[in-house]
Parts: sequence; C-alpha cells; structure tokens
Amino acid sequence: MQSKINIRNKKASFNYTFIEKYTAGIKLSGTEIKSIRLGKASLGDAYCIFINGELFIRGLNITEYAFGTHYNHDPGQDRKLLLNKRELKKLERKSTEKSLTIVATRIFINDNGWAKVNIALAKGKQEFDKRHEIKKKDLNRDMERVRKY
Repeated sequence: MQSKINIRNKKASFNYTFIEKYTAGIKLSGTEIKSIRLGKASLGDAYCIFINGELFIRGLNITEYAFGTHYNHDPGQDRKLLLNKRELKKLERKSTEKSLTIVATRIFINDNGWAKVNIALAKGKQEFDKRHEIKKKDLNRDMERVRKY
C-alpha cells in the first residue's frame, strides 16, 4: 500500500540546523487520522515539549473531520509522540543541556497505515546563516539557468 500523504514543514529547514532526526509514532483519535489521510494537517508552528517525561507535539493543527459528529477532535490539542524510553531520555537530556529544540519536520503514513512524525533535534539559525542560505539558493538557481541554455 503506497501512501501519498506527505505533509512537510518547509520553514523548519530554513530556520533550524538539524542535528539528529527521529521517526516517532503519534497517538491519534479516529477523526484525526481520517483528517490526516485527507491531507488536512499543518506543521507550520509545530514543536515538541516534555511533560512528565513524555514527549508531546504542540502546534500541530489537524482540522476537524468534515463528516465527524459531536465526537470530533479539538484541532489544536497536544498529541503524544511514541518513542523508545532510551530515545526519550536522550532527547530530553540534549534539549535541556544544550538549549536545543525539537521540531516536527514531516507527517506521513507508513506502509502499515500508521501515522508517523519525523522530528529533529535542532539548533536555531542566526540571521547571517539564513542570508547565506538564500544567497546559495540564488546562485544555484542562476547556475541552472545558465546550464539550461
């Protein structure tokens, strides 16, 4: 079963430098997974926090399911991420010691039909890093134009 659901956080790679990447499961209700399968999710401001030793994603907006009843979900609620205990301890230690953040980069549905989230331990970029990246993109675009003709 090939899934075409691939919801990305494009601004994350511009605003952050990724240090380590992980794939985590996400705990969802019935109407939430139906909305994700329709592609109705946004990762624009999504980041992860630790609450009592458990990792939660905050800022993930999954719109309400159109055909849902009064059992529909809250679009902006925090959702629990499922990782191994060893990975959770490692992420919590690194995020508090080095003042790093954990951002969500992508939501997809794997071959078994489970919703997964790619998260990354990231460090925020400075303004000059962002300008350098824009300059590099412009140069590459110009090189492709020259190469085309």
